[in-house]
Amino acid sequence: MSTPALRFRQLVKRYAGTPVLEGIDLDIAPGECVGLVGVNGAGKTSLLKCLFDFVRVDSGSIEIFGRSHREAAARSPLAFLPERFTPPYYLTGAEFLTYMAKLHGGRHDPGAARAMLDALDLDHAALSMPAHKQSKGMTQKLGLAACFLSNKQAYILDEPMSGLDPKARARLKERLRHVRAQGATVFFSSHALADIEELCDRMAILHDGQLRFTGTPAACREAYGAATLEQAFLTCVN
Repeated sequence: MSTPALRFRQLVKRYAGTPVLEGIDLDIAPGECVGLVGVNGAGKTSLLKCLFDFVRVDSGSIEIFGRSHREAAARSPLAFLPERFTPPYYLTGAEFLTYMAKLHGGRHDPGAARAMLDALDLDHAALSMPAHKQSKGMTQKLGLAACFLSNKQAYILDEPMSGLDPKARARLKERLRHVRAQGATVFFSSHALADIEELCDRMAILHDGQLRFTGTPAACREAYGAATLEQAFLTCVN
């Protein structure tokens, strides 16, 4: 059996003594696409912050391709887009992509950058435009471009569809399918259950800090005797 791309074991996280994650157990296989869903405040972003060691876990463990998430080198196979992403306001799009390429240990390729902007439906004018003059949709696409240009083994995306118009959402879905075809792992959070059903091999429903369901979208509908994934989700969290 292959080593999981991501493994959470009995993960517990508390803020000021209040638990936000309680005993999370989840394995994500290499090349798998898993969607993390839940209401606001369910703990989705906290789980991703724990993965990147942005916050300390209180107990339990996280492994990235078999290595402890506490090792900086263990996180090198990951590309991450945070929720409410905003690039440094003073950088142009090209400067931001150059900076991110260096952080990922690579070199900025202007041709590849332009091709990626085309793939995500972002106007090339963003390359010369300071971030503070760009719209939410433009900066979101820029952040996604930086992730995909890194060519990592796994993409961790917190609400990646945020701020995107229908055309850009369709382009992003095409890109996610492309990286999957290349063997990459995708783990993303979303409030859009239609996107989860369309893209994901499995879904994980997080509610009140606990995983209430893990399995395929079809299995979720069946488990809760629901005609739609939305109805199944509502039954699960109520």
